[in-house]
Amino acid sequence: MRSVAVASSVVVLLAGLLPVENSRASAATATTPILATTVPGHPETDYMGSSVPRFERVGKAGRSAASMNAVAPDGLPGLDVSHYQNTVNWPAVAAKGAKFAYMKATESTTYRDPTFAANYAGSANAGLKRGAYHFGLPDKASGGDQARFFLANGGGWVGDGKTLPPVLDIEYNPYSTADWAGWCYNRTPEQVTAWLTDFVTTVHDAVGRWPVIYTTRGWWNHCTGSNTTIPANSPLWISPVASDAGGPPGMPAGWTAYTFYQWAKSGTFPGDQDVFAGTIAQLAAFAAGS
Repeated sequence: MRSVAVASSVVVLLAGLLPVENSRASAATATTPILATTVPGHPETDYMGSSVPRFERVGKAGRSAASMNAVAPDGLPGLDVSHYQNTVNWPAVAAKGAKFAYMKATESTTYRDPTFAANYAGSANAGLKRGAYHFGLPDKASGGDQARFFLANGGGWVGDGKTLPPVLDIEYNPYSTADWAGWCYNRTPEQVTAWLTDFVTTVHDAVGRWPVIYTTRGWWNHCTGSNTTIPANSPLWISPVASDAGGPPGMPAGWTAYTFYQWAKSGTFPGDQDVFAGTIAQLAAFAAGS
């Protein structure tokens, strides 16, 4: 898919933390091994993009599309949700023009979103293409173990024409303090890349689709050391940062275009506002396996 021009303005809200892409002078050197599975402390507060405002000063935090003075990018409109949105009226969402939806399914190897099943079925019954996402925590369990938990709890893919590829949400550690090592789960770029490779390969081997990666330029370039091997297979779902204001989002290393773009925190639909960078026919092909 080709990236589309974005006519939007992202307002810088948070101060006091420099964007990650500014420097790697304090890059993580920790070599703490991945421990046996441990339970995350607040998975119910983690969702797609929840850690981004804290670390990259993104103006969409807590803002409506109107208060951001944002204009929707070109592309097909859609949304991503979790239990935060409670019961979603999917026929109403479809009537407002949404063409696709993603919903949180799992986190680590211990958390299942309680609204996932209802959202997954309801969005498909309303005629939307739909898919599942996993909130990854590389310090809680291996990439392969988290992928298998995700697949066993709704994260799979079948060629039924309505199921979109699985998504890995990988972003700043929501349990970290404001230090470079913590942001990357106290892992070196090599360890992070190994974890990611384990996750995406496990998913691909099981269902025959490479998962989409949701991330930011800053997190990816810093925490993976600008890895380019994983982007060779996995499509990109980009989250904007402050420096993207007034233009299209900058690409992380390895990608030249995005497939999905989370452009606003709220707006026409429940949850985050997203676009797919293509046509109805391309979305159908993407769901079908192209």
